[in-house]
Amino acid sequence: MESVENTVLRNLILNEEYNRKVLPFIRPDYFDNTHERVIFEETAKFIVQYDRCPTQEIISIECEKRKDINDETYKSITTYLKDLDTSVTSDDWLVDTTEKWCKERAIYLALVESISIADGHDIKKGVDAIPSILSDALAVGFDNHVGHDYLADFSERFDFYHTKEDRVEFDLEFFNKITKGGIPNKTLNIALAGTGVGKSLFMCHFASSVLLQGKNVLYITLEMAEEKIAERVDANLLNIPVQQLTDLPRMMFDKKIESLAKKTQGQLIIKEYPTASAHVGHFKTLLNELALKKSFRPDIIFIDYLNICASSRYRANSNVNSYSYIKAIAEELRGLAVESKVPIVSATQTTRSGFGSSDVDLTDTSESFGLPATADLMFALISTEELEGLNQIMVKQLKNRYNDPTVNKRFVIGIDRAKMRLYDCEQSAQDDIVDSGQEEEYNNDDKETKKSKFAGLNF
Repeated sequence: MESVENTVLRNLILNEEYNRKVLPFIRPDYFDNTHERVIFEETAKFIVQYDRCPTQEIISIECEKRKDINDETYKSITTYLKDLDTSVTSDDWLVDTTEKWCKERAIYLALVESISIADGHDIKKGVDAIPSILSDALAVGFDNHVGHDYLADFSERFDFYHTKEDRVEFDLEFFNKITKGGIPNKTLNIALAGTGVGKSLFMCHFASSVLLQGKNVLYITLEMAEEKIAERVDANLLNIPVQQLTDLPRMMFDKKIESLAKKTQGQLIIKEYPTASAHVGHFKTLLNELALKKSFRPDIIFIDYLNICASSRYRANSNVNSYSYIKAIAEELRGLAVESKVPIVSATQTTRSGFGSSDVDLTDTSESFGLPATADLMFALISTEELEGLNQIMVKQLKNRYNDPTVNKRFVIGIDRAKMRLYDCEQSAQDDIVDSGQEEEYNNDDKETKKSKFAGLNF
């Protein structure tokens, strides 16, 4: 009886339709026998170079040229080619069987590599790499989509233009304006701010509003305890100052939570990890456990916050520079968003120069300019004494893949720090902002008067 390896290899040599479908997904180390692995390598090399199947004679000649095989291996190659069954299989069963075989081989090899790492035999990789290795193996599968044919696929493109994209909406007017109705799935969205300005407050408020929309929310915290995040959400959703939550009688607290539960079909899960200890591998494991144990699949993920995540690519104490390290974390988080098909919202710290600044730019991104290059939406939260006196913070767009970032480039939102809430300001507050891309409803003579509230900001 022919083995799967033999069936795969035989059809790769003889069946052009088949090898076009599966060749990109097969690795040489999937073949245990040396002669099969060498035949595969030469077959794949020929197909890539000449865009057609090789003959047995061509494979034999190319194998003979190799200096890395002995006489015994070459004899096995020639025997295999001589006895090659020239019949081909051209049905879906063969493709499905090959995909299953690739998955099994990938998982087996990943387990072998993981054991080697765990035993300390791999000097290049640490145990932190194991979750990523296993995850990559589990993700092995055939993707036969080779791209969008502009002229042939026009109908699908037209339908795409007229299909409403799933988005997670904000409860804040101008955030919906700049994102065209909310943030789409498979995206990374980042708030940039100094310490104490409101990064966590923004995420807690947004998480609370999404929960009220009936969606499932996963909030991962690496800075504060689960209970402290829940406390902020309580203040927001129960409309009670944080300091007064402890004064609330148990019966009243229970009634408020019960009433809240009736308003939404969504769930909020808050998961704490020690600072700088967790990376995407841990987050994937968490998602799998939540799906298995609680049948919970998030519609959005909050990660508080990016700079204190770990990287699955690099050891924490490795010699890699901070630019590469933070960029890697951002890329891994965006990869998680794509894989999970949900938006991810996170935050990052400003640099020292940006900490006390009345205006913030991309150059004020702490540790890595590679971070904004990866993000789909990035905005700064800016606070001044003047704005704090008005219970407002300013939002400045830094990067926006959803809309023109020069339109509503800056706007203000109200902030209630006691109740951990954000709210829309009156339009008059927006009219005071100049050079923001917003339409101004006043003449040039009035500009200096209107600008006074923001005189300290360097636009």
